[in-house]
Amino acid sequence: MASPTVSSADINLDSNPNNLDSYWMPFTANRQFKDSPRLLVAAKDMHYTSSDGRKILDGTAGMWCVNAGHGRTSIIEAVQKQVATMDYAPGFQMGHPLSFALSARLAAMMPADLDHVFFTNSGSEAADTALKIALAYHHAKGDAARRILIGRARGYHGVGFGGISVGGMAPNKRQFGNLLSNIDHLPHTHSLEYNAFSHGQPEWGAHLADELDSLAELHGPGNIAAVIVEPMAGSTGVLIPPIGYLERLREICTKHGILLIFDEVITGFGRLGASFACERFDVIPDLLTCAKGLTNATVPMGGVVVRKDIYDTIVKNSEQPIELFHGYTYSGHPLACAAGLATLELYRSEALFQRAADLEPYWEEGVHSLQDTPHVVDVRNMGLVAGIELESRAGAPTARAFEAFLKCYEDGLLVRTTGDTIALSPPLIIEKNQIDQIVSTINECLRSVA
Repeated sequence: MASPTVSSADINLDSNPNNLDSYWMPFTANRQFKDSPRLLVAAKDMHYTSSDGRKILDGTAGMWCVNAGHGRTSIIEAVQKQVATMDYAPGFQMGHPLSFALSARLAAMMPADLDHVFFTNSGSEAADTALKIALAYHHAKGDAARRILIGRARGYHGVGFGGISVGGMAPNKRQFGNLLSNIDHLPHTHSLEYNAFSHGQPEWGAHLADELDSLAELHGPGNIAAVIVEPMAGSTGVLIPPIGYLERLREICTKHGILLIFDEVITGFGRLGASFACERFDVIPDLLTCAKGLTNATVPMGGVVVRKDIYDTIVKNSEQPIELFHGYTYSGHPLACAAGLATLELYRSEALFQRAADLEPYWEEGVHSLQDTPHVVDVRNMGLVAGIELESRAGAPTARAFEAFLKCYEDGLLVRTTGDTIALSPPLIIEKNQIDQIVSTINECLRSVA
């Protein structure tokens, strides 16, 4: 018997679907959510609208990604125009003008000779792509012994097998393990003993970069291909790099011929008050990954930006017509490129990166005013980012932070929690009174949570 057809009239598209069962939600407590759903149905500027008609202040730029605020007209119009002109073009052995225009515009934002862009569809894909490019580079140089990849404890580089392997998030390790061989890790830089309540970069911890010298001695420096780190670790709870730490990593990588990869999926596009973290810290990596703010999250897109020498070495030394046997069906998708070009222009025309830098002192003062709020054991900040670490509830780690998340949502504020840390990263268009609202809501919330 043939399956019955379903017309559009039969599909429930209203804001309150009557069946939540089919969707397996990502990084979500599915049972809890489906018992008590939280549905967002509209977004504009700094606010979401919930399915019950409430305005929710966005304290997280969606998920670190809506840097220019929601529903920006110029981005919407660019995507509408492009989908009406050409919805898709193949990226293998073919091209379209917008992908070249966007790569040129993105390269122009970069320091030094970071000037070639490989487009992906997400930060996870960008991380795996960067690792593959690093291996391909050493192979093209005739240095194929360099196969070891170094990540960092508590690092997050997406959910691909490469990103999981070099990453250092405990739940990923427990459930999936290291799927790649030839992997090692640096220690993380977080220390409540030495760095609690630091404003901006902490003073303690630069020496931890020297562990890379120890790993080079252990494995042989000629066997290490690349080191990948987040300049500021975001998803693990906002870990700010100690003063001098990134500089020391750069020095050691250069000394041993190791490629340095910055995962800037979170830190890029104004989040730290500069175009990218490498500009903020004046430390230039060999490869840089980006995503999220690249299109203001309107259309999924990521990318890897590489130094000229890396591109030239792979392309010029290849014996095969296809120099890098890698890519994605949707690399450089026309709609994503249109959104990306409109987004970068919006950042420029509204000087949003400078706006983030100008607001940083006010933001810093606000979030650090929570120091004496119940349960708070640390506050960390840089740019328009903050991590508010809570004391774990005995026998129930993460429970207090999740309850705080729920209470904030009830009170009209969207925050993120990772472990027992409340992570904040509002759109760069935020006003001072909205910063005040974020701080006061969290303060009241934590005073009501056990």
